[in-house]
Amino acid sequence: MIGAFFLGQQSAAVRWSVLLILSAGLAGLLTLLRFPAALLLGPMLAGVALSAVGGSVNLSERAFGLAQGLIGCMIASMLTRAFSGEAGGDWFVLAFGAFSVILISSALGWGLSRSGLLPGTTAVWGLSPGAAATMTILSEDYGANQQIVALMQYLRVVIVALSASAGARVLGGTVQDTAAAGPAWFAPIHWAAFLPTLALAIAGPVISKRLGLRAGALLIPMFAGAILGRLGVMTIELPRWLLVMAYAVLGWRIGLRFTPSLLALAAKALPRILACTLALIALCIGLSRLLVMFDGIDPLTAYLATSPGGADTAAIIAAASHNVDAGFIMTMQTLRFVMVLILGPALAKMLSRKRKAG
Repeated sequence: MIGAFFLGQQSAAVRWSVLLILSAGLAGLLTLLRFPAALLLGPMLAGVALSAVGGSVNLSERAFGLAQGLIGCMIASMLTRAFSGEAGGDWFVLAFGAFSVILISSALGWGLSRSGLLPGTTAVWGLSPGAAATMTILSEDYGANQQIVALMQYLRVVIVALSASAGARVLGGTVQDTAAAGPAWFAPIHWAAFLPTLALAIAGPVISKRLGLRAGALLIPMFAGAILGRLGVMTIELPRWLLVMAYAVLGWRIGLRFTPSLLALAAKALPRILACTLALIALCIGLSRLLVMFDGIDPLTAYLATSPGGADTAAIIAAASHNVDAGFIMTMQTLRFVMVLILGPALAKMLSRKRKAG
């Protein structure tokens, strides 16, 4: 209460200073503990802490759009391997894994909705794996509690990011993220490659806004960069200091959504929401074990590929982990992301109608 009053009375500059200092401190601590994606998790946890005590800051939509574009370009560089044909033999496994996560989340959401543990069709929308903003916006029109859906979606992103990073640490994913290494932050820039990459990262959110594509800021640079890279037209060049800034903006975007009103709601619904979220994560871990047993995929790669969080956070964790198949991880995550965008709303609507009819 005191913290909320104190921060609420301060200027935006003071609140931003608190956020930056807290982000740097947490990111530094997690880096010392050798957590993959420390540069994402630190700002994310700082955003949660600041927002929880009423210290909101205004994060520009343009900054968030550019961060998505930059991360889309990073994912594009990872997808080059898949487009080169090296992952061609795995397409059945990739499709099976991506669709299975959607099926698991839909079945779990339907079961929880039928049980009455959460109001209306809230569980169906809240457990949809990915496309969090889209699912949150659409949910209210189909009998769901939009606040709980938002809480389920973004709490899952936080839990998956933390658990996936911890899992990467436990399963041998030593930190390899050169963004965390001092000298590499300001390595010489290859301008002939960097300028087209930056132009693509900027074009993504601009085109997305013009066309009304909610996920276009990430998807346009991701697919365009992967295709152009495969054709040899461009090479993705991203300075580490710029990626660090993109990680921070994404982390703040997630963390700052946990407003006091949303956290107050969480106090009542948290046990049920945590049960839903942890059940989904546990089932996805079970799916990753099947990939290990029947396709010989290493445990960490399978774990990150099937984790039910966002493709952007999975990309950052994969980039910060050693000895993982980043191409496989991002191909499955991207395939599921596209499936959710295409099938998710229609599937949730269908289950919502059945829930009402029942």
